[in-house]
Order: sequence, then C-alpha cells, then structure tokens
Amino acid sequence: MKAQALQTQIQLSAHQEKLQKLKKVCKSFESEILNFYIKQALDSKNPLYPKSAGEGIYKSMYQEELSKELSGNFGYSELLYNFLKNRV
Repeated sequence: MKAQALQTQIQLSAHQEKLQKLKKVCKSFESEILNFYIKQALDSKNPLYPKSAGEGIYKSMYQEELSKELSGNFGYSELLYNFLKNRV
C-alpha cells in the first residue's frame, strides 16, 4: 500500500514538473511574440535620428529584455498554457 502511494506521489510530482516546464515555455513563446511586435513598433527610419555604430545592438538588447519583462501580462502564455496543459 505504501509503495502504491509513493508511486502515485512520484507520478504527481513528475506531472507538476512537466506543467511548470510547459508554463515556462509558454511564457517564453509569448516573449518571442512580444519581441516581434516591439521590434516593429520601435523600428524608426526617421532621418532626424541618424544611425550610430552600436545602435542596432543596444536596440535589440533593449527589445529582448522589454519583451521578457512584459511576457506573462498579455494573456498569450496563459491561453496557450490552458490549451496545452491537458495534453501533457
């Protein structure tokens, strides 16, 4: 009886771990979507602001960090997680 309870506990723990990994991947996917939108929104070709040598690098780093910070707040990751959690 104890062995069966232990086996059930191990299975539940493994399932919870899979769900946590799924949530992390869904949040990462939302971050990628937001990164695309932010890149499009901040892509300015205004002649008043000339390009500098490191502008592209700093801009992409800023966009990536901004998208990571914003992910989880728009609902894409939650929607995807709720759709996939029963399939894990």
